[in-house]
Amino acid sequence: MGSAPDAAPTPATAASSTSASTTERSLDAPWSRPPDAVLAELGTDAGGLSSADAATRLAEVGPNRLPPPQRDPLWKRILVHFDDILIYILLVSAVLKAILGDWVDFTVILAVAVINAAIGFIQEGRAESALEGIRNMLSVNAEVRRDGAWARVDADDVVPGDVVRVRSGDRVPADVRLIQATNLRVEESALTGESVAAAKSVAPVGADAGVGDRSSMLFSSTLVAAGQGVGVVTATGTATEIGRIQTMISEVRSLATPLTRQLDRFGKLLAVLILAMAVVMVIIGRVFHDFTVPELISASIGFAVAAVPEGLPALVTITLALGVQQMARRRAITRKLPAVETLGSVTTICSDKTGTLTKNEMTARTVRTSGRTFAVAGAGYAPVGDVTVPDDAPRPGATGAPGEVDGAGEGPASGTRHADLADDRDLAALATVMMLCNDARIVPDGEDTDGWRLVGEPTEGALRTLGMKAGVDPTGWRRVAVVPFESENKFMATLDADPDGGLHVHVKGAPDRVLDRCATQLDLDGGSEPLDRAFWDAQIDALGGQGLRVLAAARRPAAEGTADLDVADVADGLELCGLVGIVDPPRPEAIEAIAECRDAGIRVKMITGDHAGTALAIGREMGIVDAHDGSSAPAVLTGPELEEMSTEKLRQVVRDVDVYARTSPEHKIRIVSALQSHGEVVAMTGDGVNDAPALTQADVGVAMGIKGTEATKEAAEVVLADDNFATIERAVKEGRRIYDNIRKSVLFLLPTNGAQSLVILVAVLFGLTLPLQPVQVLWINMITAVTLSLALAYEKAEPDVMRRAPRDPKASILDGAYVRRILLVSLLIGGATILLFYVERAQGVPLAEAQTTAVTMLALGQLAYLFNCRFLDRSSLTLDVLRGNRVVWVSAATLLALQAVFVYAPFMHSWFDSAPIALAEWGKTLGLALVVFLLVEVIKWVGRRWTARDHVPALVERDAGQR
Repeated sequence: MGSAPDAAPTPATAASSTSASTTERSLDAPWSRPPDAVLAELGTDAGGLSSADAATRLAEVGPNRLPPPQRDPLWKRILVHFDDILIYILLVSAVLKAILGDWVDFTVILAVAVINAAIGFIQEGRAESALEGIRNMLSVNAEVRRDGAWARVDADDVVPGDVVRVRSGDRVPADVRLIQATNLRVEESALTGESVAAAKSVAPVGADAGVGDRSSMLFSSTLVAAGQGVGVVTATGTATEIGRIQTMISEVRSLATPLTRQLDRFGKLLAVLILAMAVVMVIIGRVFHDFTVPELISASIGFAVAAVPEGLPALVTITLALGVQQMARRRAITRKLPAVETLGSVTTICSDKTGTLTKNEMTARTVRTSGRTFAVAGAGYAPVGDVTVPDDAPRPGATGAPGEVDGAGEGPASGTRHADLADDRDLAALATVMMLCNDARIVPDGEDTDGWRLVGEPTEGALRTLGMKAGVDPTGWRRVAVVPFESENKFMATLDADPDGGLHVHVKGAPDRVLDRCATQLDLDGGSEPLDRAFWDAQIDALGGQGLRVLAAARRPAAEGTADLDVADVADGLELCGLVGIVDPPRPEAIEAIAECRDAGIRVKMITGDHAGTALAIGREMGIVDAHDGSSAPAVLTGPELEEMSTEKLRQVVRDVDVYARTSPEHKIRIVSALQSHGEVVAMTGDGVNDAPALTQADVGVAMGIKGTEATKEAAEVVLADDNFATIERAVKEGRRIYDNIRKSVLFLLPTNGAQSLVILVAVLFGLTLPLQPVQVLWINMITAVTLSLALAYEKAEPDVMRRAPRDPKASILDGAYVRRILLVSLLIGGATILLFYVERAQGVPLAEAQTTAVTMLALGQLAYLFNCRFLDRSSLTLDVLRGNRVVWVSAATLLALQAVFVYAPFMHSWFDSAPIALAEWGKTLGLALVVFLLVEVIKWVGRRWTARDHVPALVERDAGQR
């Protein structure tokens, strides 16, 4: 069909009376209905709307934009960050301190809670901008027919029933049913996942066609790659496909991370224990030891402050923030702090194919002529790569039927040789056709595609690059006429004049359409022989089975003086040159990353909008699909098959199927949800708008930073700055390291808190003098413990961090062995402190000096224990404990300096009731600290001996355990 005529029927004013009822309801599958029927139901015609009718409809349906999300008020968004059981305990303790008039303690405790909430508020304040990213994708203006003339209007003012026109380079303003199309191809990869621009036509398609198969429709925010079209708007705003995606994002629930769930459970348990112990202290102190009520309240607050690891929320936040900085240096940008830890615990990565696992740069891989198969090296649009042919392939002048060389793209048995256009005339003919029957250009560009940039359509770019690799020189050739590609014909033809003035017809396109027009085929010597249709059909099937998209090339001479070309001129009599198999090539680094993920016990699943054959071939090439894994599940599931599956049936097979093809956004959410129903921690990667809902549903969404849409980036928790799938593996490793470091910090903090609370508890239960003042407990907690434990946030990854099975998200952050270690270390440090304090008192040492010695014992005991915690289970009795983390030594020096100030500075004496101590007391504390260090190493050694720890699981073993 031609483009829209300048003259058109008059605007549909007569139908305006029906527009209200028409625009209020959505059309039923407009892609499956004739254009006239769609126009009639919308109350319009090819002449478009009048301005008055358009204004009326705009008032009825609203602007063509996505509504802003509902946001909680500022006060609520701030208060939510105080919703933590540990923070509750701190706030209650602060209030009680204020009631007792201890304003210094009140200020310090309250400051910890406020700072922790502020960090969380700042880091997560931008999470609601995901929908804003989608709204910004709407085009800013549109060309519509109003009052019988074409006019540019704001895209917000487009209404259902408007007749719009789009051209190459335009962004589609709304969902549109085509009524005219000329060579129209639309880039829909952001919506469907297809890397090849979709050909569009007016012909209706089935009502059950998926988004990627609705060739009679244009969708809002997609980009016109070639040609032009005219259509009628069927949906605007939230009623469009992209609007439905926005709705799905807003409906998807927000999932808590494994760490936040564990800390919440831990905090609740700790709160119960603290309350129970405080009650016991009050009862025993009042009944058996005649403590006064104010003394018991003060002691209970001191116990609570000592027992609660008030530094833990801030420490976890700081550790995650440091991890964010480290991940950013590794090209993974984290938008939400908990996602760092969640990424380290994933069990399954669901990845889009186009642009994520593959380069999104179509590449010719195989050339098949009548007697030989040529292999094409290189990837993308850089014209770098050899074209080779097996040494044992037939050469010009040899005899043999074409069928004697079977298989497409098989490796040679005895090496290869470089193709030469002078000798390999079959390759020269095919490459010349692909070079000249082509509108794409490959131009140098140092900032894109390894120095080369495509101008034009990706498939033509791949064929143009093939001609450049083969060495075809188009200099001197001149195009005389062209039959453009149309979806009805599925081929392109050109009439070209060679440097000597001879005329030639060149044709490329879908193999079946080109073969139907061929009578002969090119032989090895450059001559013609009868077409062997059965042979070529077999070769097409073989190439397609490898996941390659196949195109055919043909030619014939043209009579001298020919000046025009139309479809009838290429109806028959062509000579077939051969076939080209093209593919969107895998990223080599992605293949390596997938293998590394398997070693780490993480399964990778590919979810794509591509056809099943292509998806399965890519999955096998990348190592996602095993040749045979023993499962009865199909190797690949398609969108239509998913539509027929119940939720329970999908749940049964979802773990075993690793490739999903022809999927829609709804399918992706179903897949992710089915995996989560098994307890899987799911990461979803992608770059298109179609990935955004699944990214939001997943435990952690990972978006591509370069080729990803703004909507996808905003919906994700993690954005890969380099679009490199291998960065995901590094991010997983970083997430596991961070979780290990948080666990180390918890292992360090809890015994220090346990030792302090034990000291106070023993004194109250036995009616003894308190070895620690409450303000001295604050000193230990806020200066010593937090400072030292922060050093553990800088620890490097353990050697086996990527050889462990994914962590069970339901498991506690501390298992039984670690809990026993915490209790034993609490007894060791607390017992040493009690022993030293009461021995000092028995020797007549003044109370202030004895308490200062007790504080110093706690500080140095914790310092010694810090070196135990540098390694979770490995021995610290190695030189490794002295290197690898300079922050440990800075923290140790800072601790010793601050403790010296605490002991000897007069102003500290008045603030904290401390007093100078002799060097002998320092020696005693150092000696006991060393004993603590050695005894903890004994505890770790026993744990290694008696606790079975699986550090080297195989992915197949994890899968076997699931079945």
